[in-house]
Amino acid sequence: MASPHFRAGVVIVVRGLDDRLLAFERNDVRGQWQFPQGGVEQDEEPVAAAWRELGEETGLGPDDVTAVAEYPGWVVYEYPPELKATKGRLGQAHRWFLFEAMRSDITPTPDGREFVAWQWVTREWMLENAVGFRKAGYELVLNTI
Repeated sequence: MASPHFRAGVVIVVRGLDDRLLAFERNDVRGQWQFPQGGVEQDEEPVAAAWRELGEETGLGPDDVTAVAEYPGWVVYEYPPELKATKGRLGQAHRWFLFEAMRSDITPTPDGREFVAWQWVTREWMLENAVGFRKAGYELVLNTI
């Protein structure tokens, strides 16, 4: 799905034992919360990218979570006009993965570059607080997992 106009990436939803979801606060836009996400590298399988990004951005790995599902298609969104100019692309195309916590006491360690804080949230909270241009993708996927 990668193209000169859309960056291929992954989004990782971590669901806790109580059905809440792990949200992270962005470092560059405080008060903006999202799921871990990142690009798929050349010749990298999307699930491998999901594990890599999760580890890099949150410190979580196979001792903390297990991959349980993948949304069956690419979820595409366009950047707002001001981001198109700075990013040099029209938007992103993501594969979404659902990971489940293996125990109730997992403790992410935000990387400090992308994320600075974390919290467990309900699906409803995440949908209400998703960034505008990402909201349709969040609704699509969160209403199916």
